[in-house]
Amino acid sequence: MTLRYLFVDFNSYFASVEQLDEPALRGRPVAVIPVASEGTCCIAASYQAKAFGVKTGTGVREARQRCPDIVFRLARPERYIALHHELMALIGQCIPHETPASIDEVACPLLLNERSEAAARRIAGQIKDALRQRYGSALTCSIGIAPNRFLAKTAADMHKPDGLTVLQQHDLPQALHPLSLNELCGIGPSMHRRLLAAGIDTTAQLCAASPRQLKAIWGGIGGERFWADLHGVDSPLRHSTTRSIGHSHVLGPELRCLAGARAVAGKLLAKAAMRLRRGGWKATQLQLTVRLLGREQGLQAQCRFAAIDDSQQLLHLLWQLLAPLPDRLGKADCPVAIAVVLSGLEAAGMHADELFDDPQQRRRRSLNQVLDAVNQRYGNNTLYFGALQAAIATGAAPLRIPFQVIPDVSTQGEARPLPRRRADGRCSTPARAGSLRRLDG
Repeated sequence: MTLRYLFVDFNSYFASVEQLDEPALRGRPVAVIPVASEGTCCIAASYQAKAFGVKTGTGVREARQRCPDIVFRLARPERYIALHHELMALIGQCIPHETPASIDEVACPLLLNERSEAAARRIAGQIKDALRQRYGSALTCSIGIAPNRFLAKTAADMHKPDGLTVLQQHDLPQALHPLSLNELCGIGPSMHRRLLAAGIDTTAQLCAASPRQLKAIWGGIGGERFWADLHGVDSPLRHSTTRSIGHSHVLGPELRCLAGARAVAGKLLAKAAMRLRRGGWKATQLQLTVRLLGREQGLQAQCRFAAIDDSQQLLHLLWQLLAPLPDRLGKADCPVAIAVVLSGLEAAGMHADELFDDPQQRRRRSLNQVLDAVNQRYGNNTLYFGALQAAIATGAAPLRIPFQVIPDVSTQGEARPLPRRRADGRCSTPARAGSLRRLDG
């Protein structure tokens, strides 16, 4: 009984959710895009669109050329996150699962009495049946069963959509040989180049390499771990700790100026500061990155400071980092993307200054508590600082779903319109701008 993990991977998740919620889209090529712009790219595509070569990263114009009948839908992160939690609950009724590493997949450890192929296949069938009964054919999953997480995930990728693949220990490594190197999780473009430089250009050659060879290619113990993953060793799960909190955003055309970049950077930092406080952290470093149109090398600035979690203090430090920016830009330079990262994290309760009753700190703490309480209840940026107005008004830097993270909608979701009492006593919903409250200063 070498089977230890069952891995569930939902097929074309974002696009499938759009087809689930809009039945007229089922069976049609659909692509999900982050913003309504011809200059953006697809972040997900249905299998009908993939048949025409449309995939993640394909530009909108290219997608139209490849597939004239394609339908574009704006991403709805909050909906994808809400359905994710429904799906995890559904899987949990069939088998306990680990904390999901991504919004569209999850690993499930098999107990001793579940490790026979027949038992594992039965559980996989229960998951697929439960999914079909609740959501019909619009939302499907591929399932892999194998001796470790890595191979179970690899098996789930081998037959899509709606596949079920079992990799036994005796199937290894021959069952992996037909895969290309970049089909293996953990081998990105950079590692692919390293492998090619080392004379490894097939998965068969990779599997035949020794742990020492892979350690040299990886430049550390990661190569030995990858060898163990390939050969079915069930290594303990490596827990990562939070080392930084950050956000980035590609600027829309209306914000590609210094004022727009400043407002978006502030909005990103305010969101990161709220996450910082919610996680019980204080930061000691702030890094700002500005990517410029047509230039490979962007501008970077960073600063260190005593541990803080206060939004106003952090914004003040950000404005200091941004102040020299006009002098560093040429006449033709145009900011196209902004990223802010808070790092050097320390537990909030470990600082002696919290023992002293400083009136200024007490006021800042009270303001942050009000900010967090209002924004957690009504949506991020219901209450905000006036310097962020340009980013708030244009809806820049909305909720995004990064890889390997399930965002918390209560801290990162956008503000919802608040009901307004009309003269006749009924409630109406105002325009988005009417749901936001601004803090000047």
